[in-house]
Amino acid sequence: MIEPNVLGVSARNIRVALVEDDPLLRKEIHYHLKQQGFIVYALDCGASLDQLLLTEPIDALVLDLNLPGEDGLSIARRIRVSIPSIIILMLTARTAIPDRLKGYEAGADIYLSKPIEPDELTAALISQYRRVQQSIVPNVVLVLSLQDLSLRSEQNQKRIYLTNSEKVFLVALAQATHHLLESELICEILSQRAGVKNIGRRSLESLVSRLRKKIVVLMPVGADSPIKAVWGVGYQLCVPIELRP
Repeated sequence: MIEPNVLGVSARNIRVALVEDDPLLRKEIHYHLKQQGFIVYALDCGASLDQLLLTEPIDALVLDLNLPGEDGLSIARRIRVSIPSIIILMLTARTAIPDRLKGYEAGADIYLSKPIEPDELTAALISQYRRVQQSIVPNVVLVLSLQDLSLRSEQNQKRIYLTNSEKVFLVALAQATHHLLESELICEILSQRAGVKNIGRRSLESLVSRLRKKIVVLMPVGADSPIKAVWGVGYQLCVPIELRP
């Protein structure tokens, strides 16, 4: 067993989604990672992973290549797009160089061969988590004034002004669980609270595009997009926003 902090980071509170269709192997890996202190969600397919991601923030994905339905390469490819910061470790018995290259091209950070040594998996997860944490650009805190429809940065004191629809959109995401809402629900909120008539996905995409261009002037150089499109779901707010009267 790897002791906490030997690698500079403890496994405690690192949230891992394990997607493996072999029930025995899934149980063994799940048990080992929990013993090491990880928070682990054991799943058997991509559809179950999608359901989990609607409600739970995940730091790392341990992904089998051969899965029923959608395979691991396809899952890795789209998850890398929707959650760029997630750690993806791919597990497979395919060890040939062309197979490894496909894994990395799909977005895997590490490609590990089965059977995997449990301590190697633990070390790989902790090492990748430490790398991600060290590369994170400090978040700027934004303050949204509800009265004058403005958004300003606490860091550089720059300010932008919002339309009523943009304000309603940001308030809804700021107050949502994990700052994530489905597109259909966002459209309904805009219709009810901002009086926007007949708003659909295309109109919502245009609103988000305009808002991103506005907010970018408040963000530090190198920061990720403040509003992220989550594949198959909707939009997520990726920067802290404090609401004030």
